[in-house]
Amino acid sequence: MLVLTRKLNQSIQIGEEIEVKVVSIDGDQIKLGISAPKEVDIYRKEIYLEIQKENNQAIINEIDVLDFLKKNQKNI
Repeated sequence: MLVLTRKLNQSIQIGEEIEVKVVSIDGDQIKLGISAPKEVDIYRKEIYLEIQKENNQAIINEIDVLDFLKKNQKNI
């Protein structure tokens, strides 16, 4: 993991198109501004993990349905 120190209004650049800027500091919280193309999805980590969990569950459910249909193909 790369660890950088930035002050208020300073940025980091990720590739050609993504900039992350410190826009405010209040006690132990900072606010980051992120400039990126619209096609780049940006999520808080906890939201991203929840999306991944739901996607994985949807895949499992779909596999279960397909298995059920295969097992019961003669009855349909």
